[in-house]
Amino acid sequence: MAKRDTASPDFSTGTTAIAEENPFGSWPTSELGAQALSYWIDSYQRTWLFWDVLRERGNVFVEHEKGGKPPVLVFEYETVVDGRTLEDPANYALVRITPPVDHPTDPTKRPFVVIDPRAGHGPGIGGSKIDSEIGIALRAGHPCYFVMFFPKPCPGQTIESVARAEGVFLKKVCELHPDAEGKPFVIGNCQGGWALMILAAVAPDLFGPILLAGSPVSYWAGVEGKNPMRYTGGLLGGSWLSSFMSDIGNGTFDGSYLVQNFENLNPSNTLWGKQYNLYSKIDTEPERFLEFEKWWGGYFFLNKKEIEWIVQNLFVGNKLSANEVKSADGKTTVNLYNIQSPIVVFASWGDNITPPQQALNWIPDLYDSVDEIRAHDQTIVYCLHEKIGHLGIFVSAKVAGREHAEIVSAIDMIDVLPPGLYEAKIEDTRPEMPHLELIEGRYLITFEMRTIDDILALGDGRVHEQAFEVVKRVSEVNQGLYDTFLSPVVQAMSNELTAQWWRMMQPDRLQRYMLSDMNPGMWPLKTFARMVREQRKPVSPDNPFVQFEAQMSEGIENLLDTYRDLRDTGCERLFKSIYESPSVAAAVGLDRSAGQQGAPKPDDWLRNELGRLKKLEHESFIEQGSSLDAAVRMLLYQGQDTQVIDERPFRLVQQFIREAPSDKRPTLTQLKQAFRRQSFILLLDEERAVNSLPKLLPEMDQRRQALELVYHIATARAGKLNDSQDARFRRIEEILGVTLFEARPASE
Repeated sequence: MAKRDTASPDFSTGTTAIAEENPFGSWPTSELGAQALSYWIDSYQRTWLFWDVLRERGNVFVEHEKGGKPPVLVFEYETVVDGRTLEDPANYALVRITPPVDHPTDPTKRPFVVIDPRAGHGPGIGGSKIDSEIGIALRAGHPCYFVMFFPKPCPGQTIESVARAEGVFLKKVCELHPDAEGKPFVIGNCQGGWALMILAAVAPDLFGPILLAGSPVSYWAGVEGKNPMRYTGGLLGGSWLSSFMSDIGNGTFDGSYLVQNFENLNPSNTLWGKQYNLYSKIDTEPERFLEFEKWWGGYFFLNKKEIEWIVQNLFVGNKLSANEVKSADGKTTVNLYNIQSPIVVFASWGDNITPPQQALNWIPDLYDSVDEIRAHDQTIVYCLHEKIGHLGIFVSAKVAGREHAEIVSAIDMIDVLPPGLYEAKIEDTRPEMPHLELIEGRYLITFEMRTIDDILALGDGRVHEQAFEVVKRVSEVNQGLYDTFLSPVVQAMSNELTAQWWRMMQPDRLQRYMLSDMNPGMWPLKTFARMVREQRKPVSPDNPFVQFEAQMSEGIENLLDTYRDLRDTGCERLFKSIYESPSVAAAVGLDRSAGQQGAPKPDDWLRNELGRLKKLEHESFIEQGSSLDAAVRMLLYQGQDTQVIDERPFRLVQQFIREAPSDKRPTLTQLKQAFRRQSFILLLDEERAVNSLPKLLPEMDQRRQALELVYHIATARAGKLNDSQDARFRRIEEILGVTLFEARPASE
């Protein structure tokens, strides 16, 4: 409901004009009494039904626990690999999604793999609805796999155990689809995103494009006055608290604590809004409420070593985008420069858990410029939603039908995009668009070239991240003190019995137990609620008491939002007063006058040497190549000044490939290699590359055919060449000695 305007004083009468706002003002007294009675009956019934739904929620929670907390997938599935049986066991498994009968999968299409977050909740959110990441991929005919996990970790399990298991899963998917056109497209949701980045860096050959959906990678990033969650580690003194909570759990960390952190971000929804939404829509909301709560209340566990690694290396240490994450033996470094696959990032301005800065600032952490991105042969695409919340990125049907569907449909195109940085834009098609027949569905996806400055402009600068360097040092000191003096004491006082007692007393878990049929006091509620449903008399929406109720609810939410804002502002000021203090920085050995900003870029001579060798290799291809290389070089050259790429030219390329003779039909891999190689060659020496075209196309018929092909593809977007394209195209004609059109005005 929209907020009401503040009442304005009526100076002519000395009163305040509020008649339009007063929901009771226009009702006669007798009729108002009837409305009050109707509202009272409705409210009375809704109250009983509300508590009965909470009883059902408790029963769902208990039954879900008894059943082993399986994934909340709406799709049938079968286990392919159980990670608990591996040499280095992990509580993960690879399952194959059974496609619906009306949408059989195509074994020649690239498989999709979804990795869900293990952040307190259970798996399945990426496929909890028909309209979801998995549902969209199945409708497109792609074989789909899902990486799930079990409630309790294996003894001795570490993050490395999980990474090895996921590596085995990806190898298995590749083995099952040897004829697929392209390697698996892997989606990492939220915390699954950083796990995906790590695996793609250490085993790059297993991956096709990867999608980071609402995934935090640059943990210190954010905007001052917003994103309060990033201050939590500093205000708690670093990572020691996660170790303490693991110790009282007898070596196991309860994921319900992570869920509580999420809920604390938005107290108006946690304490009031979610419950009132159910109460006010008690006739239609229970099914959706119970489905969501089944996942939201399915608390999973991590080993102490796992949560310590996550907090110390990522949340507090922010080591991933600095290429400082190392294996336990110190022999392997997770180097994000090693990722060979195109990286797609999907974030939202409405996400208060993973804001766009945390999803994207790893890019300026790694690269100084777009030229450096291209030099590393990397393609990065990001898409920003205007307002969807964190969970909506995975569960919203609208997002699935628009953003996810368009990314899925364009994944082959993303795989062959020339290296660089792009922002994906999605818009409705219009009847006047040229070559509308080349657009699949109702949306057009375009890729606009961006720079590192565009990424940095999404935030308010990075100077404020210096304080988190101090947090990192303080955390290391406190962690050492805890490990030395307090941890042995806590461990000595803990056992499985005390750990289970702590878990049972966790407020959210205890609430679900108490409001379930485990509590004999709830038994009569089911019978009474059934009687209420049989006599249900919903009130009319225009009842003034219903409107007043909604206004009161809005006021309560506003009050809680005010509390949240004051709390977050106070936390930020306290954080700054501590960690921006020069004395605190000096106490932990940091020189604040050095002006550190962002993640340091190590002098990696091996990476530079590999880049030099790669340059020499591509130089050898400047004057040699196939007709495909020549056509791609011409296409890239004539569009060198084009800042926007959309799907229509690529759809036309796909059409030409399908129509080509089977012995001359390039594969997607060959097309990708051609685009990447020719893009790098043009970057090395554009003049020499263009002047060498006759050597790639020695025959005049080849040159004319290639020119005609390039012209049709280049005009697929706008229906004509712009001035820059036309000038470059004429230069190609002159170099090849072929004139495609005797007279062609640039505007045609």
